[in-house]
Amino acid sequence: MSPSNSVSSPRKLLLVDDNRLVLATLCRGLESAGYVVVKAESVAEAEDLLAGGIRPDLAIVDVMMPERNGLELAERLHNLDHIPFILLTAMADAHTVEQASQEGAMAYLVKPVDVPQLAPAIEAALARAADLQGLRKVQRQLQTALEADREINVAIGIVMVTQGLGRTAAFDHLRKTARARRIKLLALAEELIAAVG
Repeated sequence: MSPSNSVSSPRKLLLVDDNRLVLATLCRGLESAGYVVVKAESVAEAEDLLAGGIRPDLAIVDVMMPERNGLELAERLHNLDHIPFILLTAMADAHTVEQASQEGAMAYLVKPVDVPQLAPAIEAALARAADLQGLRKVQRQLQTALEADREINVAIGIVMVTQGLGRTAAFDHLRKTARARRIKLLALAEELIAAVG
């Protein structure tokens, strides 16, 4: 599905390239394809935009730029801002491809690229980024559930020792107490652990 046909708001892209002609050409083409494009001519300018609150759905970054290369920006996008990105480069050597992969690039395209070539890569990268975000959310939920389960199990152990009850009876005691006090079982477990600690 093209971004212009989407019922949701248009996707925002950060396009970073030191070549003004490439930047202008790709920007015009991507905007015609329905994207909102924010341009930067250097890593420093892109970082200023990010520091100023720009949050693109995807960044498209040239690797070879003067002063600082796109891999430096890629590291920040991945580790600090958690923004998915595609790398563009004139170089297709194995070392650069490996670095791009290690930095978490969603795609790696060799220049010259045009919008009909770039748009499918953008959509695939956005879909993959959404999948990864969903997996991270599930991971956080599972981690939270595991931590809660651990707290409740510790509280059950405390009740078993202090009340001389078996595991099932200790759990029932905690559950009844939580209901009577109208608090969540986890909150009661945390109180009990804090009181003992």
